[in-house]
Amino acid sequence: MEERSILQVGGSIEKALKGEYSIDVKGVLHEAWRLTNKSRSSINLGLFISLLIGVLVTLLVASYVGGVDVLFQEQQGQQEPQAGALLNILVTIVVYPFLVGVEMMGIFHAVGLQTHVKLIFAFLKRGSWVAICALLSSTMVALGVTMFYLPGIYLAVALSLVLPLVVEKKMSPLKAISLSLQVTRFQWFHLFAIYLVLFIALILCVLPLVLLATTSVALLGGVFTLFALSYLAPMFYNVKGILYREIFGMHLSVSKDASDHFDSTFSA
Repeated sequence: MEERSILQVGGSIEKALKGEYSIDVKGVLHEAWRLTNKSRSSINLGLFISLLIGVLVTLLVASYVGGVDVLFQEQQGQQEPQAGALLNILVTIVVYPFLVGVEMMGIFHAVGLQTHVKLIFAFLKRGSWVAICALLSSTMVALGVTMFYLPGIYLAVALSLVLPLVVEKKMSPLKAISLSLQVTRFQWFHLFAIYLVLFIALILCVLPLVLLATTSVALLGGVFTLFALSYLAPMFYNVKGILYREIFGMHLSVSKDASDHFDSTFSA
């Protein structure tokens, strides 16, 4: 009969609540880059499918309100923003249950598991909770941004890991948000430093596209940006996976066969 045991990888909620974890900024970035070089196709494919779903939702909303130009005018403040608000809510509700699968890919990579693009469909049964959590956290960040930006920046960093808590730890949205706010305060500046490096990298990726947009080599700038983002996007989710592992940890179900080789699988 196959022997199985539960292995705790990384931190734990109990330790995190006491601040008993550390974040090495340089170490996290180096490990994320190594993981990205090793495997990035599943994350890129998952993001591409999520993007297509978002575009489909946008087109459906546009057809309902009278066309894409109406949405564009509202985004520019030329009309009342009801349709734009509806679009943001619907995109969040529909896309995030798939996007959380991409976040879980980064966590799986961080604990040494392989991933496949079909993982974006694996957590749809928790989709309603994910959507509610995404709406609550994004609303909190948006309100924080209106208060001189700094509260919004703080909340964006502090709530960056809430969605995996809903699916991997099976928490309610309010509990996940509360827990994330409690534990991230201990290493907030280290978390901010990591995200700041990634944000600067994003600017450098997009810069050639902006600078060359009106030149004869605009296509070259676009190709460079897409190529760079094909590395930066997976690295972003691998970074989040490493941070989740170090702060909250993850349970793995480990089986041992007769030849003493171990096979690890996810067990929420």
